[in-house]
Amino acid sequence: MPIELYRDKNHACYMFTDLVEEDGQAVQANQFLIVDDDTGAIIDPGGNLAYNELYMGMLKHFPPQKLSYVLASHADPDIIAALDRWLSSTKALLVISRIWERFVPHFTKAGKTENRVISVADVGGRLPLGRHEIWMIPAHFMHSEGNFQFYDPVSRILFTGDLGVSMMDGAQAARPVTNFKSHLPLMEGFHRRYMVSNKILRLWVNMVRQLDIAMIVPQHGAPLMGQQAISEFLAWIENLACGIDLFDERSYQVPTAIIDPVVRPPLPILQALRAP
Repeated sequence: MPIELYRDKNHACYMFTDLVEEDGQAVQANQFLIVDDDTGAIIDPGGNLAYNELYMGMLKHFPPQKLSYVLASHADPDIIAALDRWLSSTKALLVISRIWERFVPHFTKAGKTENRVISVADVGGRLPLGRHEIWMIPAHFMHSEGNFQFYDPVSRILFTGDLGVSMMDGAQAARPVTNFKSHLPLMEGFHRRYMVSNKILRLWVNMVRQLDIAMIVPQHGAPLMGQQAISEFLAWIENLACGIDLFDERSYQVPTAIIDPVVRPPLPILQALRAP
């Protein structure tokens, strides 16, 4: 069942947290549905692991065949690997960074994306949705070269993709976080590795402080809710050393280690993402 993040008589935002089975092979991922009157959009619908459950889960809230947009923050497989199926089952247009426009056809059969892609310039923009808009907020290099977040001015929710991520299961992700400090250990390792640099984070913080944000909702893990948690997150991320800030010549050596060709269970993601 989806979590209702916001609802009034004309507008609603839903979050799906547990559509991917938590067997340790795939990272937990959230998917989102925004409905404005008789118009709908899905955000970062994911891959084939989530497609069937998301399609069926939508039926209770919005008819998929009337879907207007598939909004993709970037082109990772956990974002839009099931694009071919969404383009087959709906009339929706894909909305994605111009950088990825010619890469996404690799997710589909030949010709499937023709006249179905709205490519967005780096500056972003405001996309009509029903009587309102979804704002495409520039979030480049957090972590993708061409990357957008989605701000809904009605609900005041900022859907942040891979920024604000925490590593947890789907049941935990369904519970919004109001105590940022206790939540931080579940976020730090991911952000130090996946965000490209502190310069980018500072530019982003300066921009989003101009928005009226009630909730920050990432693509993995739990939402941050309330002004205190959001303010503390912005202060933390503004000063975070990450990505290329942490790398030096030790990370660029000709390898000598022998790779053991034995398949083993995946490492816990935080262990795998420790900075050098």
